[in-house]
Amino acid sequence: MHFMQSLQNAWNRNQSLVCVGLDPEPAKFPAQLQGRRDAVFEFCRDIVDATADLVCTFKPQIAHFAALRAEDALERLIAHIHDKHPGVPVILDAKRGDIGSTAQHYASEAFERYRADAVTLNPYLGRDSIAPFLERADKGVILLCRTSNPGGADFQALDCGGAPLYLRVAETIARDWNAHGNCALVTGATWPEELGKVRTVVGDMPLLVPGIGAQGGDVAAVLRHGLAAGGDGLMISSSRAILYAGSGEDFAQAARAAAQALRDDINRHRR
Repeated sequence: MHFMQSLQNAWNRNQSLVCVGLDPEPAKFPAQLQGRRDAVFEFCRDIVDATADLVCTFKPQIAHFAALRAEDALERLIAHIHDKHPGVPVILDAKRGDIGSTAQHYASEAFERYRADAVTLNPYLGRDSIAPFLERADKGVILLCRTSNPGGADFQALDCGGAPLYLRVAETIARDWNAHGNCALVTGATWPEELGKVRTVVGDMPLLVPGIGAQGGDVAAVLRHGLAAGGDGLMISSSRAILYAGSGEDFAQAARAAAQALRDDINRHRR
């Protein structure tokens, strides 16, 4: 199924705009998983199983797995999501961006090796660096636009012919790159008014919104500025605040409670 259709279905079925980021840090795992050979997979699997009916997507961060030499765990995790929770799409948070044949290999990595439904990408090398991803019409192409980190303004806010660069990026992607309707943008919760400017430019294009939770983004402001016309259009991402909501044997139940609290908070503001 097309990523965008899966996302729309999950928004509706689970009544949720929540994206759970899967960023494993073994030092934060509960005691019963410490030292276990397959702890990375087991931790993430249990979080997934506890929250799958509360989310619109999962977003594993590839660096957290690669740094632990746990790419195999990532492959098995995505396969587990597809097998046990069909209909919940998976975004591989990789922020790839390179030229020519290298971009082709990155596309194969995301969509064939890991079997992700979408991938985050850096657009700043231009369209040819993104073309191998755009050509996969059934896959989501989620491009950095106005990121949540404090240093994002160093370049993204620079004047570019009367508008900041991030808006020029949004305009170009919406106008020229989205022929298959498979593009989305990363816009940080920490800059809600700028998120609103992006929404004005791109219409109902989905926005992946990191920065809620540990980074301090405000749910009400994000929804006020970022909701699409149909009352959805957002994937509001939270990682640490959900993953590490508990540190005991009931860590998965604590994660579920945190995910449900975020979903319910979002839905109160949606109404």
